[in-house]
Amino acid sequence: MPTILVVDDEYLIAEILSFALEDEGFMVVKASNGQKGLDVLERERPELIITDYMMPVMNGQEFASAVRAQPSGSQLPIILMSGAQAHIGIQRPDLFNSVFAKPFDVDLLIAEVKKLLDHD
Repeated sequence: MPTILVVDDEYLIAEILSFALEDEGFMVVKASNGQKGLDVLERERPELIITDYMMPVMNGQEFASAVRAQPSGSQLPIILMSGAQAHIGIQRPDLFNSVFAKPFDVDLLIAEVKKLLDHD
């Protein structure tokens, strides 16, 4: 069962994603900002990350850069979810494997997670 790290300061979005991913058989760990996400990353070793952009302490781009700087994070798939900042993520394919604008379609996001993890 692959583990997915969801990093979002909006509790409801993190919960909705968690329920949807768990329904598909994934294990989900959550963090409310990028710094906490880095702490969870060390502990949990997720196979994929879904992150928001606008968060306190460390935004999604700073978080993804920090993940990519780690040997274990260089190939880790990262999906960015963002409202107004989605265009920033699209311009950074070195950091983000996929970008979803909020509001996003949960079914499309789940399909992308499966594709990135190569699971059917």
